[in-house]
Amino acid sequence: MIHKNKIFANFSLLIIVMFFSCKKTTKETVSTDEDINLQQTSLNNSKSIKKELPTIGLLMYNGVLTTEVTAAADVFTKYTEDNKQLFNVITIAENKNAIVTEEGLQMIADYTFSDCPELQVLFVPSAYDMSTQVKNKKIITFIQNKDKETQYTVSNCAGAQLIGASGIADGKKIVTWIGGGEQLQKDYPNLIVENDSLVAFVEDGKYSSSNGNLVTYISALNLLEKMTNKGHRKYVESYLYLNRLKNY
Repeated sequence: MIHKNKIFANFSLLIIVMFFSCKKTTKETVSTDEDINLQQTSLNNSKSIKKELPTIGLLMYNGVLTTEVTAAADVFTKYTEDNKQLFNVITIAENKNAIVTEEGLQMIADYTFSDCPELQVLFVPSAYDMSTQVKNKKIITFIQNKDKETQYTVSNCAGAQLIGASGIADGKKIVTWIGGGEQLQKDYPNLIVENDSLVAFVEDGKYSSSNGNLVTYISALNLLEKMTNKGHRKYVESYLYLNRLKNY
């Protein structure tokens, strides 16, 4: 009888342990779901900006070259030597859907065309195939509208095609990817297309352009110096170890 009672007691204890274990597991699952919901909510919220600082806008779309987004961000997000923020840096796309870069990186923009704040600078990047982008009236209209408020507009690589399609830089010098200048001139005869085999970067008034990819750093650093000073540019270059890259 004692043996049976002992078995019954052990069985009862096992049931109690299983019961509380199940309750604990359920609680952890709910907590995980809440965390996911919070993450999803944060993705739907626009990035906060400091209104007293100039805002740098980085245009994005499917197929964009990753470097032509990250290079400008790399340069303009650096604080000063005494740890002061100088710029807001935001990404912008047509909507909040994840865009997939040429290299397969998925990114979600901070703002959309409809809620984008006022910009002092707009960077227009490229894709290897621009046929979809130049036909996208929403992208073209966004560039045209933002050009009315920007102090500077920068294109890199085949982003020059979007500048040509928008008509904002007619009569201005521009350069594109190495080998793309001849076609760019045919497609947009109002542009003054520079020889891309000789020219890596060109500036004409508020507009500047480059061959793109890693050369995007040149256009970004040049503009950084114009908006700050040579000393800060040198500091950022040292932060990025560019001297090491030059010696590679």
